[in-house]
Amino acid sequence: MTTSSDSAPTRTVLFITGAWMHTSSWDKFRSAFEAAGYKTLAPAWPYLDGNPADLRRNVDKRLGSLTFGQLVDHYAKIIDGLGEQPLIVGHSMGGLITQLLLDRGYGAAGIALDPGPIAGALPGPQSLLAAIPPLLAGWSNTYLLDRAGFAKNFANTVPAAELDALYDAYVVPTSGRIFYQAAGMIGTWTKPKARKQPLLITAAQFDRTVTPYLSKASYNIQKQSPSRTDFIEFPNRSHFLAGEKGWEEVANYALDWAKQAIG
Repeated sequence: MTTSSDSAPTRTVLFITGAWMHTSSWDKFRSAFEAAGYKTLAPAWPYLDGNPADLRRNVDKRLGSLTFGQLVDHYAKIIDGLGEQPLIVGHSMGGLITQLLLDRGYGAAGIALDPGPIAGALPGPQSLLAAIPPLLAGWSNTYLLDRAGFAKNFANTVPAAELDALYDAYVVPTSGRIFYQAAGMIGTWTKPKARKQPLLITAAQFDRTVTPYLSKASYNIQKQSPSRTDFIEFPNRSHFLAGEKGWEEVANYALDWAKQAIG
């Protein structure tokens, strides 16, 4: 295993999607980072390679029991094949995976956009309500966010006329197991006092999936680290802050932060 004990300059960025998002949802962010001179990659989760429409129609049942441990192993293996430790940028559950990778010593730094809860970060009522449908789907079943859920809890600040096209382009099934793990704090513990890489955690003002309260709860745990740990809340954004109108501000902030944190 290749590890990073100290932050170091990197020209590689690894993007990690969260639940329900196809890797192409990172295309806007990738274009911004590539224009700044970075090499980017956004590998899919196991069992989620392919076209979003095909993935929705032909769901691989193995996806349902996919665990955080397997996801972290998956991305750790990818990092082991790189020539350097990357900047890791994750959204939602991908932001949780980002923090678990940092905990293993991977990455030059991490950016967790509206991250799923690490153990000890207690969600408020709104985040709990958003998590109920995938929990009801069952311990080892897949769960596909429907159009109503996407509009209400994921992209609730996006104009209604744009929602169907965004859903068709990006939404894919996800693992039901990871929601049970997150709720039960199984496999999501971190050791912030041992973390040596810089970390940025973000929130979005109108996020109904990972509310600002929950993002701040993760930050309050992670700020115990002796390394740089920052927090920012973006106004007038939903959980879809990496793809909705104004995504450029979020991407530029991430780029500026990375430049300051790791050169």
